[in-house]
Amino acid sequence: MTQTSAEGQPFDAEQDLPATESELEQLQHQLQTAREDQIRLLAEMDNLRKRAARDAEQARKFAGERLLGDIVPVLDSLEAGLAQSSADPAKLRAGVELTLKVLLKAVENHGMGVIDPVAAAFNPELHQAMAMVPTSQHEAGTVVNVMQKGYTLHGRLLRPAMVMVAESPSTPTDA
Repeated sequence: MTQTSAEGQPFDAEQDLPATESELEQLQHQLQTAREDQIRLLAEMDNLRKRAARDAEQARKFAGERLLGDIVPVLDSLEAGLAQSSADPAKLRAGVELTLKVLLKAVENHGMGVIDPVAAAFNPELHQAMAMVPTSQHEAGTVVNVMQKGYTLHGRLLRPAMVMVAESPSTPTDA
């Protein structure tokens, strides 16, 4: 019995059946291969996600390692100063100044800057005015005293400098 295909071509179902079974087997093999590839890709993506999470955790855990390594000499210096039995204030002061210098160098190497604005114009983005000082020795709006230095980290403000700012002396009024 001869039938016509969708394209209108005659075909014999029994004659063309082995070719169709062969095509079906080929398609099933391709489907199985695609499933295996998908499983492999999903497993690889899961491994990448776990590895990225582990790497991020390690980065957070050891982020300060370099900074702390640079601060260890400061700790050594402080311990050595405390271990000194001499009470010579000049030597203690020199030791503290040297320790401060080492500490400042360590934090500057890691992007921290010091804000010490004596005689600079008051900048509300970097300075916190603690008091206004009437004076004729300095221009109004100028920092005359730094009560506490400020600090930045890579340009971002960590802590503003606490300052005293000059203002024009007020003239007494007669009442």
